[in-house]
Amino acid sequence: MNLLAIGDLHLSHRRNRAALRSLLNRPDDWLILAGDVGDTEEQVAAAFRLLSERFAKLIWVPGNHELWTTSDAPGEADSARGEARYDAMVALARSWGVVTPEDPYPIWPAADRPIAIAPMFLLYDYSFRPDDVSDAAVVEWAAAEDVVCADEALLYPAPHADRRAWCAARVARTEQRLSALPDDYATVLVNHYPLEREHAVLPRIPRFTPWCGTQLTAGWYHRFRAVAVVYGHLHVRREFEKDGVAFHEVSLGYPGQWDAQIDSYLRTIL
Repeated sequence: MNLLAIGDLHLSHRRNRAALRSLLNRPDDWLILAGDVGDTEEQVAAAFRLLSERFAKLIWVPGNHELWTTSDAPGEADSARGEARYDAMVALARSWGVVTPEDPYPIWPAADRPIAIAPMFLLYDYSFRPDDVSDAAVVEWAAAEDVVCADEALLYPAPHADRRAWCAARVARTEQRLSALPDDYATVLVNHYPLEREHAVLPRIPRFTPWCGTQLTAGWYHRFRAVAVVYGHLHVRREFEKDGVAFHEVSLGYPGQWDAQIDSYLRTIL
C-alpha cells in the first residue's frame, strides 16, 4: 500500500475534470488531497464521490478556493462565508468518509513506528513578505505589479476580524493538537500552503508570496518529527529534502500547467 498525494485539481476547469475521471483505481492506497479541489461544493463533492470509490482512504485539507464565497443568493450552498464556509466543507467531506483537519489523525499502518498523518488548515497572514515591506503596505506592494489574490474579494474571515486573526487562531489550535501527540510518533504534515517562507518560491509572480503561508509555522517539520511535508498552492511541483525530511509540492494546477496523464502527477509520500 502507498500514501499518495495530489493537490490543486481545480475542477472548475473542464480539462481537469476529464483528467480526474481517467484516474486509475487504487483500492489499497490512501490519497491526500492538498487543497484547491474546486471552487464550489458541487465540484468538491464530485471529487469526493469519485475518489472515495477508487482509494482506500481520502485525507483532505482545504485550499483557499474551497473557502471562496461564490454565490450571493441566501441559502445557496456556496453563499456561506468564513468559518461557516469551512464548516460546510468539513461536513461535506465527512459525508463521503473523507478525513479532515477536524478529525483524529489517521495512523499509517505500514510502518515500523507510529506515523500520524496530520491534515492542517492554517491559512496565511501575509508574513511571507519581504522584510522591508510592512504588514500594512503588503497588499499595495503586490498590487503595484498587478498581483492581487482573488481571496481579497472572495475569502471572508467572519467571525474573525481579518484573515490574519483567523490564521493565528488556526495555528494555535493545530499547534496544540500536534503537541499532544506522543513523543514517539512521527508525522506527515499536510497543509495547502508551504510551512516555511523559503519554500514559497514563485519565479513568475514573486509578489504573490504574501498569500502563501505564515511564519508562525517555521520549524514545525523539525519540532513535530515530520518524515514528510506535503503542500500545494504554488503550482510549482517539486520534491526535495531538508534535514532528512522529504518535502513535496504536489500541485496539478490549471490547464496549461500540466501535460501528461494525471496518474503521473500522483506523488508517493510513504
